Amino acid sequence: MCGVAGAYQQPDGKVVVSTMVERIDHRGPDACGVLELVDPETSVVLGHRRLSIIDLSTASDQPFAKDGLTLSYNGEVYNYRELRSELERHHGVRFATASDTEVVLEAWRAWGPASLARLRGMFAFAVHDASTGSITLVRDPLGIKPLYVMERGDGVVFASELKAILAAVGRELTVDPQAMVASALYYWVPQEFDSVRGVSKLPPGTWRTYHRDGSRSAGAFWDVADEAARASRGPQADLRDVVAESVRAHLVSDAPVASFLSGGLDSSIITALAHRHDPSIEAYTIAFRAEDQKLEAMPDDAKYARIMARTLGIRLHEIEIRPDVVSLLPRMVDILDEPIGDPAAINTLLMCDAARDAGVKVLLSGMGADELFGGYRKHLATLATARYRRLPAPLRTGVIAPLVRATPVAVGGRGIRTVRWAQRFLTFAELPEEEAFRRSYTMYDRDELVDLVDPALAGTVDRVLDRHREVYEDNALEHQVDRMCLADARMFMVGLNLTYTDRASMAASTEVRVPFVDIEVFRAAFSIPGPEKIRGRVQKAALKDAARAWLPDEVIDRPKASFGVPLRAWVGNDLRELVDDTLLRGELVGSGFLRRDPLQRLVDDQRAGRRDESKQIWQLLCLEYWYRNVRASGVATA
Repeated sequence: MCGVAGAYQQPDGKVVVSTMVERIDHRGPDACGVLELVDPETSVVLGHRRLSIIDLSTASDQPFAKDGLTLSYNGEVYNYRELRSELERHHGVRFATASDTEVVLEAWRAWGPASLARLRGMFAFAVHDASTGSITLVRDPLGIKPLYVMERGDGVVFASELKAILAAVGRELTVDPQAMVASALYYWVPQEFDSVRGVSKLPPGTWRTYHRDGSRSAGAFWDVADEAARASRGPQADLRDVVAESVRAHLVSDAPVASFLSGGLDSSIITALAHRHDPSIEAYTIAFRAEDQKLEAMPDDAKYARIMARTLGIRLHEIEIRPDVVSLLPRMVDILDEPIGDPAAINTLLMCDAARDAGVKVLLSGMGADELFGGYRKHLATLATARYRRLPAPLRTGVIAPLVRATPVAVGGRGIRTVRWAQRFLTFAELPEEEAFRRSYTMYDRDELVDLVDPALAGTVDRVLDRHREVYEDNALEHQVDRMCLADARMFMVGLNLTYTDRASMAASTEVRVPFVDIEVFRAAFSIPGPEKIRGRVQKAALKDAARAWLPDEVIDRPKASFGVPLRAWVGNDLRELVDDTLLRGELVGSGFLRRDPLQRLVDDQRAGRRDESKQIWQLLCLEYWYRNVRASGVATA
């Protein structure tokens, strides 16, 4: 796992790349390289930060040059040994290293873009071909690894993180209000939006080649909607075999590997299967202060993590989340790179910090199972809207809705989760499928968001909402559960969960692997009919069936718990002064992007316990800090 940077056809390329590589030093503390290629017709500078995982020798440092190809590569290809054997047998390749880096380079030489569909793993890379002078940028099928691209003059600048590009050329760029609106709505920025105008994210499953003459070519080697539709028409996969094989593949490493173990179904599956291949594997979990758990009404996840650790006989490292949130919040905003308001990233960062302190570089995560197998509360809640609407309208609108809205979300310092859930449910219970699904997990309805932001941005709000509908409806799937899962794979998983996992883990100079976010597991998930993902009120039913062979029933059948933090306690206590001083009197209000009166009402409702607005307040604080950061980088406002 590493960081890449590069500049193609840039007169200041060496300075730009050196600046970018310095800004992402956390992604690779083991080695650093900046290589200016000798080419009389083309300016090419490639940079790299290395976190050594496979072949720890300096022979595999990057940029990696061999026989006219030069590669700067971030990621892991888990089937590299099989590809290496094929290249040796059928193409006569002689390898100088034991790394997957050299395999990727030689696979590109042998098969060109056709090689990309053969790579099983997570990757983002740039490869320069001296024979043509062209450079090609690539991103993995499901968007696990990031690659930011800025087309500049006759060429391109690219890096693993947005902040690297801003550090080098921020004064040439402008904030995009559309992405800020999207961030306020979703609490993250979908793939389709650019936080800064002119810097885009290379779409997952695609490649793009820049040529000497200033032209470019592009292609896609994997499309999630097409793959999901194809899998849904095929035979049902043996999920148990597919998941077990994926975990086995994800264990390849020359550095120590550990596991996240929250005590939930997904992380327990990964840990149990990893333990079969490596009985010495250790696990990391988190716990919270008792007073925070009480206010948030959070379940004790650590209890189930201890059960799994005892069952497997593995060492469990418990990390109590007791951070100085006031200091940690601005640090997290810088780490996350884009305006992302999900505090779960803190959990990932602190667990990765602890693992790295113990000498662990690689961790396995259960991320992705909820998206692919229907595990989020929003999936079940959206399905439940049809049953709710069968109740008599006078009962719904005259009795249930007023009663739920009038009930406080906290009494006597104790949060009431059922009230929070019920209030949330009412915001989308009367809506059609796509709109209900969007509202089930976004922060505001259309009118609330239009009221909160600059009135001139009403059209921008509508465009952001329209884009969700376009993505949601762009499929050929027959069942609602499958449509929701595909939308999550295309938006929520790549835009939020994979993004914060990459940034938080790399900030601690660790690599997090996600065996559920795998092309074979993806195909298996969509080969399973929607009613087998959510069976009645049982979510991830097919995955739970498979897990009976690996886990105790009390872990499989435990209530669903999110990978969250005591956010209400933090917002109401730790961050109270920050909300008043930094948000209510901040630059977003001063610039007019946020309207002060609706924002004040939102804060007042939270403090009075009338509504749970903690997530909205946290996100807006993150957006405020992000806005200040990019302005400090020289980025102009719109």
